[in-house]
Amino acid sequence: MQTSSSSVNNTEKQFLNLLYQPYKILFFLPFFFLSTIVLGSLVVVLATIGWPGLARKVPVFWARLNAFLLMSKVRVEGFSNIDPKQSYIVVANHQSHYDILALYGFLDMDFRWVMKQELRKIPFLGLAGVKLGHVFVDRSNIRRANQSIAQVKDQITNGTSILFFPEGTRSAGIDMLPFKRGAFKMATDLELPILPITINGSGRILPSKTLNILPGSVELIIHPPIPLDGRTDKELSPVAREVIESSLR
Repeated sequence: MQTSSSSVNNTEKQFLNLLYQPYKILFFLPFFFLSTIVLGSLVVVLATIGWPGLARKVPVFWARLNAFLLMSKVRVEGFSNIDPKQSYIVVANHQSHYDILALYGFLDMDFRWVMKQELRKIPFLGLAGVKLGHVFVDRSNIRRANQSIAQVKDQITNGTSILFFPEGTRSAGIDMLPFKRGAFKMATDLELPILPITINGSGRILPSKTLNILPGSVELIIHPPIPLDGRTDKELSPVAREVIESSLR
């Protein structure tokens, strides 16, 4: 009986996914690119004329709007673990490009993002990111990457945080890749606590290395901050990894 019910559910899911494909191709993807162009340009204009606070609200609207039109839901757990007056080194696992929509739209924090240099080349999105103070790093050149991150250190004060994907790139499943040390080195340099976040479900909405977008649900779990307690970056990395991994599913 359970096998029969499961078979029916899978058939229904496959049918709904089939219906979703023309919607995705004919409506969502064109709208996503158009909204990125229009709202990315608006960010550039607002930041250029001296309204950075308003400029930072535009990507939040962009992320929430596109998440809604993607027919996806984002649930956040652990807001009480964030002190809005405290700056953090935020670290999260990375399964999908959808992570950008989930974190930007629903994390409700002022943060600068550390992103790979390739995203800087995306029209409108890259320039908007520069205007907002996000950091684009060349992963093939450690010295240049460190220089890029150093340039934003003075902005990480008074409740403004910086967000890293310490894996460096998207994982193919829920199993995380090895953590790079950059985030934890910055935490010790600036003497800031680490705020670990577990992202669940984004890899099922937009799997790594594919454009096969599907509707679904994403969960952000904000864990209690990890104090430095005199630990080195080498010691902090496995602690943060264990916390994030503990809620993966």
